[in-house]
Amino acid sequence: MPRLTVAVERFPIAGSFTISRGSRTEAVVVVATVEDGSFRGRGECVPYARYGETVENVAAFLDEQAAWIADGGGRFDLAGRMKPGAARNALDCALWDLEAKRSGKPAYELAGVAAPAPVTTAYTLSLGEPEAMEEAARGAAHRPLLKVKLGGEGDPERIAAVRRGAPDSRLIVDANEAWRPETIRDNLAACAAAGVGLIEQPLPAGEDGLLAEIDRTIPICADESLHDRAGLDALAKRYDAINIKLDKAGGLTEALKLAHEARARGFEIMVGCMVGSSLAMAPALLLAHHAAYVDLDGPLLLAQDRAPALRYEGSTVYPPEPELWG
Repeated sequence: MPRLTVAVERFPIAGSFTISRGSRTEAVVVVATVEDGSFRGRGECVPYARYGETVENVAAFLDEQAAWIADGGGRFDLAGRMKPGAARNALDCALWDLEAKRSGKPAYELAGVAAPAPVTTAYTLSLGEPEAMEEAARGAAHRPLLKVKLGGEGDPERIAAVRRGAPDSRLIVDANEAWRPETIRDNLAACAAAGVGLIEQPLPAGEDGLLAEIDRTIPICADESLHDRAGLDALAKRYDAINIKLDKAGGLTEALKLAHEARARGFEIMVGCMVGSSLAMAPALLLAHHAAYVDLDGPLLLAQDRAPALRYEGSTVYPPEPELWG
């Protein structure tokens, strides 16, 4: 009889991680483990307050699924039972991992996708004053792709400072909904001057209609404005790319379908993450072959990752070993 257990785990962040909504010094994750005889599958999620999630309510909701799992509930029934979000992601990924362990087949083979290969991940620079961001950029200038957190007022100075600190790195920026209609054109111009390749979620979700009207030379990527396939229709003419995060989509099952449909509609794909451990990143690597941008640097921001962990060499992340996931 399958058995579900739920655990809360904490991983200190190296320094702090700051975006437009605030700072934190640790990653608090929820891990779902499904055991069936000698086989065990695990999935990790990162509850996000922006979507009304807390560690406590996600863990409690997962605990409520234990009887259903014991009665034979499975991955293909999750979408009808749980809404997209962190809790469904943890359970979905645990069931993928369990299926791989029981079948002796890797998760990518079960999913019918190409075997994951090493990929280059973005490395995130936290929001700060321009001088501090320039210094951080200088320390990360050896990395080929930097993701720059912006915060609204003062962003032109921030992005110029980062470019000075890392003159040769490719840059993408993430405003986390902090820009406003009266500043977006100046911010776009500053990003263009700095050679930015992608701008993520400049305006608040639900208040982003202006994106369909303004001229731009840099692709705009939806993050908070999109969770799963149900949100794709609303993105027409506003966005050029989407950021697929397993915690938003509600797991790998939905994320694979979302990637397929988004590409069919002409959207570029970014595969992103919350700040979590290697267990949270591993399933997302099955999407990397779809992606123009990979942003799976969560473990690089931690003071210490879990063991076993993904292998990172600089900004190159390698596929997971079965002992970790899949």
